[in-house]
Amino acid sequence: MTNIGLVLEGGGMKGLYTAGVLEYFMENDLYFPYVIGVSSGACMAASYLSRQRGRNKKVNIDHINDPRFISFRNYVKKRELFGMDFIFDEIPNQIVPFDYQTFLGGAEQFVVGTTDCHTGQAVYYSKQEDGEQMLKIIRASSSLPFVSSSVEYKEKFLLDGGIIDPIPIKKSQHDGNKKNIIIMTKPNSYRKYPSKFSKIMKMMNKKYPAITEPLQQRHQIYNNTLSFIEEEKKKGSTYVIQPSKPIDVSRIERNREKLLNLHELGYQDAKAHAEEMNAFLASE
Repeated sequence: MTNIGLVLEGGGMKGLYTAGVLEYFMENDLYFPYVIGVSSGACMAASYLSRQRGRNKKVNIDHINDPRFISFRNYVKKRELFGMDFIFDEIPNQIVPFDYQTFLGGAEQFVVGTTDCHTGQAVYYSKQEDGEQMLKIIRASSSLPFVSSSVEYKEKFLLDGGIIDPIPIKKSQHDGNKKNIIIMTKPNSYRKYPSKFSKIMKMMNKKYPAITEPLQQRHQIYNNTLSFIEEEKKKGSTYVIQPSKPIDVSRIERNREKLLNLHELGYQDAKAHAEEMNAFLASE
C-alpha cells in the first residue's frame, strides 16, 4: 500500500474504541504506511506500531481503577486528572513495557499533532525526526487544557492536538496520501456543541491567551472537520470506521465494563468493515 493514511481521532477514554479497531488490524497484519493521530488516537497508535497486541487494553483498562491513572487525587496534587507521569513514564518503562525497538524500527511514518500554546497553531512531529522523544510528544498531544500541564519541547509549550486539528485528515492529505482510513470515536450522528464553560475560558486561560479563541470555537472547528470528511467520502477518497451504535462512555470514564464493551465494539466494527474497506483500498 502506498499513499494511504490512517487517521486517528482523540477522545480520552473513548479511544478504547480505536484500540479495538487497531487490535483487529494487528490480528490481520494490516499496517498502513502512514499513521497520524492526536491525543488518545496517538496513544493507541503507538502500541499498534510497536506490534504489541493487547497492550492498549492492558494499559487503559487493567489500570483504570488505579488512582495513579485517573483520579481527583491527581488533580489535587498536580492539577491533572490523568496521572501523566504514571501513564507516560512508569507504565511504558516499568509496568507494561513499550517495545521501543520495534516501534522505532518499523517502516511506517508516524505523525502526532499538538497545539502550540503561544501561537495557537497546530504543530506536528514525526517518528522520523523525533522518534526517541515520541512518548513525550504523545504526552503533549494528550494534555487537555485546564486538567493537564503543558509539555515543553524544543522551546515550545504544547497541549492537546485536538484543539486545532481534532481529526487530522488535511495533514495526511498534505503529506501526500490520496486515500485515507479514518477511525473516529463518536457515532455518525454526533455533533459538537459550544462548551458551557466557554465564557470563563478567557479568565482561566491568562497564561496562554493564543489558545483561548480556538478553545471557544472548538465546536465549530470540529463540526467543520466533519463536513469536510463527508465531502471526501463522497469523492471516494476517504473511508470512515466509527461506533456503529451510541456509546455511553465519557472522556474520563472509569467504568471497566463500559470500557471493555467499547473495545469490543471497535473490534467487531472493524471486522464488519473489513471486506468493504479492503475493496476501498484495492480500488483505483
